[in-house]
Amino acid sequence: MTIWVFGYGSLLWNPGFEPAEAVTATLSGYHRSFCMLSIHHRGTAEKPGLVLALDEADATCTGVAFRVAPADQVRVLAELRERELISSAYVEAHVPLALKDGRNVQALAYIINRDHEQYCQFDLEKQAQLIARSIGGRGPNPEYLFNTADHLVKMGIKDPDMEWLVRRVIEI
Repeated sequence: MTIWVFGYGSLLWNPGFEPAEAVTATLSGYHRSFCMLSIHHRGTAEKPGLVLALDEADATCTGVAFRVAPADQVRVLAELRERELISSAYVEAHVPLALKDGRNVQALAYIINRDHEQYCQFDLEKQAQLIARSIGGRGPNPEYLFNTADHLVKMGIKDPDMEWLVRRVIEI
């Protein structure tokens, strides 16, 4: 069985494994959103940060589909689950992706659980304030924002909200 993983946030720039293949991909029915309070990786329980999650919407999300080498599948799956399911705010799901080269694949994706206490919906200013001041076990929250925004630009993906957040966090 071939395992594909959909990267739309930090997996874009830090998948945590060497993919056998990486292809730009689109997922329908979801959008990339700073809708998850981060209490481990980019913030703490006392001072949560914000990280991206896939949130259901009448939209599409462009990211990268990573194919996992057969010899690495057990290890990669265990490491992804340890990283992404640390607080159960994400649900692991298999989703249909349209690859840029015309192929269609099923991929593993981590989608926000809207019923989880870490799910949130804040305006852009509040998002910027949280991101600007938060630090977690994987480092400063602004680093997460800047790295993700940079990779989206390199991929040619326009995200006006992300661009606004970068400018505002720099100002703060």
